[in-house]
Amino acid sequence: MAYVLLGVVGGAELLGRVSGARVVALGQGVGLLPDVRGAVSDGELGAWSAAGAVARVEAEFFGGLGERWATVWEGGGVALGPLHLAEGEPFPAEGSPISRALRRLGVVAGAGEDEFAALGLGRYRATEDWLD
Repeated sequence: MAYVLLGVVGGAELLGRVSGARVVALGQGVGLLPDVRGAVSDGELGAWSAAGAVARVEAEFFGGLGERWATVWEGGGVALGPLHLAEGEPFPAEGSPISRALRRLGVVAGAGEDEFAALGLGRYRATEDWLD
């Protein structure tokens, strides 16, 4: 089964100010702006990050194999990344690129879970499903 996520994660209030954005509340004050077409530019992320940190997160899996990417913008520029975990690479001790980005945004994981799981980012299998 496939899993695809492409979106921007940041403070729910901050992302809610983006004109025309459909933001999904994830918990811990964080929201997800699903970017179905990959239309959010690095320039936009830099501009938004002047008001608070935001991260572009991407994951694509099929049959348990896949890749993860994340970049965090803060204060108008890139603050972390770009991070990439390619298919077949060992999982780093500091966590996946997405979990590292979420941690930078202040997401706290509970015992036995990572930041990705703490926000329920595995809830849907496709980016489009977050909009329903």
